[in-house]
Formats: sequence, C-alpha cells, structure tokens
Amino acid sequence: MPALRTAVLFGATLTTGLGAGLFYAYSCSVMPGLARADDRSFIEVMQRINVAILNGWFMLSFLGALVLIGVAGVLELRGGSRTVLLWIGAAAVFQLAMLVITGAVSVPLNDRLAAAGTPDHIADPAAVRAAFEDTWVRWNLIRALTCTAAFGCVAWALRLSARIPEVG
Repeated sequence: MPALRTAVLFGATLTTGLGAGLFYAYSCSVMPGLARADDRSFIEVMQRINVAILNGWFMLSFLGALVLIGVAGVLELRGGSRTVLLWIGAAAVFQLAMLVITGAVSVPLNDRLAAAGTPDHIADPAAVRAAFEDTWVRWNLIRALTCTAAFGCVAWALRLSARIPEVG
C-alpha cells in the first residue's frame, strides 16, 4: 500500500504540474504574444486553440489531476499521515478552484468567442475581442496561480510522505 500511495501522489504531482505549466505558459507567452496581433487574427487563433485543446492529453492533466489528488487523499486517509493528508486537501481545494474558474468564466467566454462566428464575417472584431481578452487573461492568471498553489501543495505532500514513517 505505501508504494501505491506514493505512485498515486507522484501521478497527482505530475499532472498538477502539467496543468500549472499550461496556464503559466498562456500567462507569460501565448496571451502576451496574441496581444500584439490584430483583432481578426486574435479571434481566429483563440477560436482554433479552444477547439484544439479539447484532447485527451489536455484532459489527462486538467481532470486527471483532481482525480489523482482525490485518490491520493483517500489512500492517505486509510493509513497515512494526517500532515500529508492536510497538504493533499489543500491541493484539492486549489485544483477545484481552478476547475470552478474554468467552468464559470473561461468556458463561457470561449463559447461566446466561438458563437461570434468566423473572424472574416464578424462586423466588429474589436468589440468581440474587447468582450473577451482582458477578462480571459485576468482569470487565466488566477487559474495559473491556483494550479501552481495546488502543485506546490501536492509536491510538498509527496516530499513529506517520503520522510514520514509508515503507521501501523
């Protein structure tokens, strides 16, 4: 059981780190780069990214991280350390916050951007972009911070679990 707990906690750490890295990359490179694009190009690229990102590799880290954090918590509850469990719990809260932000803010913005239609048929691309960009960028930064916090918590839990002797 200790090997399983460690493996699941390692998987949770890995997938959480991948998610944090994704949102970080958007915050420090993708969105600043797109900020320099004209309105129609910005809209087209974001629409294409929003379609392309819905794939199994993304879902592995996006949803898999919370699942693995939850499994790690259950396994830790059944014979691990209370301290490690608290760090896993904190990671779960941060990861869940990211999912809530995504569902409440990012996805509706992405859906509105898609509903605007193809960029060459949008009458006022500047208005479409203005209704999307600043809010999406701000909340993506918050997602990057919550995922990074989750990653830090689960990584610390993994570190602690390697140092705490087995109970029982």
